[in-house]
Amino acid sequence: MAAQRKHLVRDFNHFITCYVCKGYLIKPTTVTECLHTFCKSCIVQHFEDSNDCPKCGIQVHETNPLEMLRLDNTLEEIIFKLVPGLREKEQQQEIEFWRKNNSKENGEGESPKSKRARIEDEEEENGDQDYHRSDPQIAICLDCLRNNGQSGENVVKGLMKKFIRCSTRVTVGTIKKFLSLKLKLPSSYELDVLCNGEIMGKDHTMEFIYMTRWRLRGENSYPMVLEYRPRIDFG
Repeated sequence: MAAQRKHLVRDFNHFITCYVCKGYLIKPTTVTECLHTFCKSCIVQHFEDSNDCPKCGIQVHETNPLEMLRLDNTLEEIIFKLVPGLREKEQQQEIEFWRKNNSKENGEGESPKSKRARIEDEEEENGDQDYHRSDPQIAICLDCLRNNGQSGENVVKGLMKKFIRCSTRVTVGTIKKFLSLKLKLPSSYELDVLCNGEIMGKDHTMEFIYMTRWRLRGENSYPMVLEYRPRIDFG
């Protein structure tokens, strides 16, 4: 029987290091518009000066890119399991940080441990607001819109499972990314997403579309229907 191959941590560094600081991802935070992940502190600091993703350059949001960030606790746990001692090192550095900055904070005189416990309690009470699961949800039907003779129609197909449930804060741009991944479209391929025959902008949220474009609002209405098709070039 062949010996089991051993993998070194460095074999996975490409997946678990931050593009900005080049260190291991700490509080991994994903940009929902392009699905690139960075340290939370790195990407938040980057967005103070720019609305673009530091890795691919795509505009994340016109006005508030922080709305498009989501913590990835699962990835964080994987990294802590892969890198021995990383969790303990980060906890110690956090305690040292609060010890050095304690006099500058409103909680002066509060020990780092008690301050950390209070922060964790507050996060638990708030239900981890970085996750979409705590947001209002909406049911959506994603239909493929086919026009006879339209260029690219043979590439774009209907989804096997066209009903999804997501946060009302999800944008059309994220829906396009989802469709591209599910349909395995080329990266250069462009889609239009429509509601009631009107093309939706990439920064439109599902809540905005539901309130302003969807005609069948109400408790007994069907899931909101969004249609997609190859982008039409009017030349």
